[in-house]
Amino acid sequence: MKAQSYKDLEIYQKAHRLAIEVHLLTTQLPKFELFEEGSQIRRSSKSVATNIVEGFGRRRYKNEFIQFLTYAFASCDETQEHLDLLFVTKSLKDEELYKRLKNSYEELGRKIYNFIKAVELRHKPPSKIPQKSSPRHAESCL
Repeated sequence: MKAQSYKDLEIYQKAHRLAIEVHLLTTQLPKFELFEEGSQIRRSSKSVATNIVEGFGRRRYKNEFIQFLTYAFASCDETQEHLDLLFVTKSLKDEELYKRLKNSYEELGRKIYNFIKAVELRHKPPSKIPQKSSPRHAESCL
């Protein structure tokens, strides 16, 4: 089955779930981390999902699709680094949560990497682009 929406992509679904988990985790960080490392990890974790969404929207153009998937992959790595920093500095004390999130992001990174490789090999642009405006509106722009 071909993905009709970014929401159909397993990598998006996993990235979205993890971003929510990370967001909730940051609410439990010490106050001094809320605006420093907490803010950074929230942005990087959400960036994984949002870059997948933006890339999917540009899937007609193979290079742009791959570019945004690459950004998602890099944000996935960045999020792992933030997790490591929080754990090593003892701002994140729950070792089980740390290991689970770390493993989940490693798995997501592998899936994004494999998805990029698949796009590189088998990319076929969509046959139609969904219309965002009515044809009448388009005519008035000419």
